[in-house]
Amino acid sequence: MSKPKSKLREYIEAILLAIVIAFFIRTFVVQAYKIPSGSMKPTLQIGDHILVTKFNYGVKLPLIRSTLIPIGKPTRGDIVVFIYPEDRSKDFIKRLIGLPGDTIEIRDKKILLNGLPWSDAHGVYVDNLMIPGNVQPRDNFGPVTVPPDSIFVMGDNRDESYDSRFWGFVPMKEVLGKALIIYWSWNQEESNVRLRRIGTILH
Repeated sequence: MSKPKSKLREYIEAILLAIVIAFFIRTFVVQAYKIPSGSMKPTLQIGDHILVTKFNYGVKLPLIRSTLIPIGKPTRGDIVVFIYPEDRSKDFIKRLIGLPGDTIEIRDKKILLNGLPWSDAHGVYVDNLMIPGNVQPRDNFGPVTVPPDSIFVMGDNRDESYDSRFWGFVPMKEVLGKALIIYWSWNQEESNVRLRRIGTILH
């Protein structure tokens, strides 16, 4: 007859199981993020807390980032979270504009996709200044062609976003997931909760 488990052992096993489940969910299912900057305004505000689905683009092995189970691929217009190419300790969130093989060009803030004007339904421009491309790429850029297994991303706040126009493409394997929903929103300047934003599905 086996001895009954001690209370301490039961607690330890329960804690370990909870840690394993939490790690599995965070790695393969969903992860929470807080928006720290205004580069995605007005879609995402500073202080929004969002959930990002990890499985939309396939189940990936941690660290090596190779796809274990392919499920789907990023599509143009998705809001994606990815490892920032210039500092891998940071995650960035932007909108997917260009897919592999697409030619991207920006002329006086207008996006051209494969040589044709692209309906920029989410882009917001807050600065009337038009910067020449030989000064910086914010308002005049390209054309460039998105390489295989990469994407081109921009913030919705087009004039206030540091994105693919400045530092290049995002490797597909570095895409962590797709933004799903705002589950909490805190306005730090006014010290109040933005109730109307809670539950907003992100598109």
